[in-house]
Parts: sequence; structure tokens; C-alpha cells
Amino acid sequence: MISAYPSSVTAPVEHELVEKKSRFLTRIQPVPTVADADAVVAARRKEFWDARHHCVALIVGTEADQQRSTDDGEPSGTAGIPMLEVLRRRDLTDLVAVVTRYFGGVKLGAGGLVRAYSSAVSEALDRAVLVRRLPAVVVTVPVPHADAGRLHGVLALWCEGHDAELRDVAYGERAVFTLVVPPGALDDLDAVLAAASAGTLSAGRGETVVLDRV
Repeated sequence: MISAYPSSVTAPVEHELVEKKSRFLTRIQPVPTVADADAVVAARRKEFWDARHHCVALIVGTEADQQRSTDDGEPSGTAGIPMLEVLRRRDLTDLVAVVTRYFGGVKLGAGGLVRAYSSAVSEALDRAVLVRRLPAVVVTVPVPHADAGRLHGVLALWCEGHDAELRDVAYGERAVFTLVVPPGALDDLDAVLAAASAGTLSAGRGETVVLDRV
């Protein structure tokens, strides 16, 4: 059972690092797909059209299964891969890092470039707000209308203490509560429902989804 997926960032972050007169302008941005990441890179190229390099590292996918990087003219292995390694070490996904470099006239050497590009991404991430991603199960609880108000309070309070969410209440022949619950809390939910209904209510399990937590 997966205890947690890689985290992501909640919002774009920008940061500037100056190293021996070279300026490294970093943008970290959450993206759901490679196409969205490419759009971010294209926008940076357009905004900073006169810069010599726009180096990129991106990771997308719930389990960080799509990863790419580019040195964009810097010596091979001195920019994109070091940037990507920072993202990997921090166990992140669904984001792109673009570092735009304005050359300052002083060569940094391969080691200096690796340190600069790594630091540019790392320092930007230090300013980001992260969102934790947890596996969770969609659960439905059908309840008689007469009990819906009372059970709504019970379930809302239970969710607050168990990293769960009460997502929806649909009213038809019965009131149906939809919750998103971490797998480890399912047994406790069953116990709470049984205690609140003298054993007459149960939770139906559905698909596994991703639950975001800041």
C-alpha cells in the first residue's frame, strides 16, 4: 500500500541567483502535463527573449513517472540534470523548473554551472509552499433522510480528525454522503458509522484517488 505520493507546489515561485555576475532567473510552476510544462517554457523564452539559456527540468505524473531535462546550450550535464536531481531529491512531481541565464562575462566552469543551476532551483523551492499527496478511497454512505442532519455532523467532525474530506451530499430516495478517506482510516470510519447507527449503516468503497494536503 502506498503511504504517500510525491508532493508538488501549490503556486508558481520565482527567484533570482547571481553567481560571478551571471543572473539565474528561476521559475517553478505546478503543471499537470508535459504539454503544460512546455507552455511554461515557451512563455519564459518569449518573456526573456534576449537570454542565452533557458534550462529546464520537469516531472509529471502521480508517481513521477515522466521526467525530462535540457541543458539548452550549456555544457552537457551541467544544467538540466542537476536541476532534475534537486526535484528528485525533494520527492516532487507535477511541476516544471525553468532557469533562465544571463551570462555575466565570467566563465563558471562545469562545476560552477552545476552548483549554480542546482542552487537556483533549490533556493526557489525553499520559498515554495508544498502540497502533500496521499492515496485515498472514495466512500459513499447512504443515510435515511431523518438521520442525515445528525450524520452530517458526525462525518464532518470525523473527517477533520482523520485527514479525510466530506466531498458531497446528494439527496434522492436517501441522502448519500461522499467522502474521500485515507486507506488506513477506513476501519475507523466503519466503527464510527456502526456506533452512530446501531450497526445499520455501512460505507461503500469506490476508486482510489489522490488527496491533496497543504
